Amino acid sequence: MAAMAALQSSMTSLSLSSNSFFGQRLSFPSLSPFTVKPIDKPCLIVVKLKQWEKKECKPNSLPILHKMHVKLGDTVKVIAGHDKGKIGEITKLFKHNSTVIVKDINLKTKHVKSRGEDEPGQIIKIEAPIHSSNVMLYSKEKEVASRAGHKVLDDGTRVRYLIKTGEIIDSAENWKKLKESLDKEKTEVATAA
Repeated sequence: MAAMAALQSSMTSLSLSSNSFFGQRLSFPSLSPFTVKPIDKPCLIVVKLKQWEKKECKPNSLPILHKMHVKLGDTVKVIAGHDKGKIGEITKLFKHNSTVIVKDINLKTKHVKSRGEDEPGQIIKIEAPIHSSNVMLYSKEKEVASRAGHKVLDDGTRVRYLIKTGEIIDSAENWKKLKESLDKEKTEVATAA
């Protein structure tokens, strides 16, 4: 009996006040103020290219290709960087990060390890890419750098031309020369291998 009396006295000392948490109804805010907004643009997926460089991708995982004012085979003048003022021809384009490789410009030294006993190690010079904003189209005839403009010729073809000189860059002759030089390079590489 003494145990029962002790239990009753402890319950009365534990009286719950109206300010305490116990015994009160929990009230959650209504979920109506939270509305789901439709997404206007799908978020772009970023693919890891290298540790220091990221390549933006479309939702279908294809890279976003940037438009550039230069094309393969164009003669350009470097307008910024340590090779400023040098003139060369574009040999390769990288549209995912808007960089170009210009022949014999922005040369970097590369130390190549020996792969076997027959191949010794060597130090070679390679052409590093330059951002396309650091090059400007160049006219060999007038020896002047200019921006590119677009116009439609009488036969309906859309071509690029130099604004300062009016010289047409995208002519059929230029494309034939470029194609022939690319074919020669491919055959030289094939015969060398």
